[in-house]
Amino acid sequence: MEVHHLRTLRELRDRGSVTAVSQALHLSPSAVSQQLAALQRSVPIPLTEQRGRVLVLTPAGERLADAGGEVLEALARAENSVSEYLKGSRQTVSVTAFHSAGLAWFPALIASGLNDPEGPMVRCRDEDVSISEFASLVSDHDVVIAHRPLASESWPGNRVHVTPVLQEPIDVALHREHPLAQQDTVCLADLAGETWVAAHEGFALEPLLVQAMFASAGNPIQIAHRVNEFNLVAAIIAETRIVGLLPRYTGLMPNFREQVVLRPLADLSLGRQIDILTRPEARTRVSTRTVIDRVIKVAEQTRLSAEGEMQRSFKS
Repeated sequence: MEVHHLRTLRELRDRGSVTAVSQALHLSPSAVSQQLAALQRSVPIPLTEQRGRVLVLTPAGERLADAGGEVLEALARAENSVSEYLKGSRQTVSVTAFHSAGLAWFPALIASGLNDPEGPMVRCRDEDVSISEFASLVSDHDVVIAHRPLASESWPGNRVHVTPVLQEPIDVALHREHPLAQQDTVCLADLAGETWVAAHEGFALEPLLVQAMFASAGNPIQIAHRVNEFNLVAAIIAETRIVGLLPRYTGLMPNFREQVVLRPLADLSLGRQIDILTRPEARTRVSTRTVIDRVIKVAEQTRLSAEGEMQRSFKS
């Protein structure tokens, strides 16, 4: 088996089509097909099958793609034994994140890179994707900052390496003059009859609101607006008495803190897990690990600042 054949098989699994693989690897579609055919000749069981117009992996192909990832990781580690590669701390690292993490963390992350002339160069990009799509982003980015509800299924460990960043509570967001804003906590019963702004279906915060709806038996929640961007959610709440859910550390930017307050739910614990996803071989690079450490540091600083802001809002 050739290593580049294994890489092509894994790319087909991750990207879903021969056309996408050819674009990613800068090969013609026929060259991709030839590599897959050469790999197939070395294996006595079908690795791919045609489903309509799409070529997909068989269960055996999935297993070999997993093993191919391990081979690529081992090769990356071997390359790291070369001193020039180990010292490649100035390499460019691409980072992608969902909107609220990008808004809260990208400025400090970029600034930390600019202030370290010997460190990695960071290239940031935000992505607005559903939970199921985060793992696929590692095909195009070195570092993927992803989030999911606490009770949800974990990331596919056979495809990505997971570095936990933090668990972020989700609070009820209220206009400062809303009667419930005078309380330190809010009960589900207090929210009966309120009108809500919620995330789109399939995105990370939407299952949490559904959970709250089930928990508030007999008091259905009225969702009037579907908005993913937290600044827009905060802007709506700042001008109305509509309520919503916002993450405690990354969901409320300073320009809205005069009008919007966050209050924990007393009878239901809501939160999300924020993780960094990487391909295993990407994480072997010194530059990638440096950026991961910076993200974790920036996230912790944001957490401490937000907790202090919430305590001050209780007293005001």
